[in-house]
Amino acid sequence: MADKTVVRTEAAPAPFQGAPYSQAIVANGFVFVSGQLALKPGDKEISGGSIEEQTEQIFANLRAILEEAGSGLDKLVKTTVFLQNLADFQGMNGVYSSHVGDKPPARSTVEVAKLPSGALVEIEAVALV
Repeated sequence: MADKTVVRTEAAPAPFQGAPYSQAIVANGFVFVSGQLALKPGDKEISGGSIEEQTEQIFANLRAILEEAGSGLDKLVKTTVFLQNLADFQGMNGVYSSHVGDKPPARSTVEVAKLPSGALVEIEAVALV
């Protein structure tokens, strides 16, 4: 069985409400990042009221966690985007596009019934280390 390493940085929010999960896990040359909400480190309320603002904060969190793991946004291979409302796709996608470069990762985008704290979007990611 391969080893796994827990990734933890103060530059991104701690696990939501003390839930039993890690910000990310490094295993077999990949980093698996837990779903990120638009929370600033130490805050308990969602940052930003628009889909664009929330997506920007999520990418700040993803960047911090990936860098702590020895990776980066340029090494993303797969993301999953959870939207409260698919009508927000265009706004999320505009911000998303500005962060993933000219070789974007594979991606799934789904509409969900509800996200924690009234969030409009959540994004999880897998990247190369």
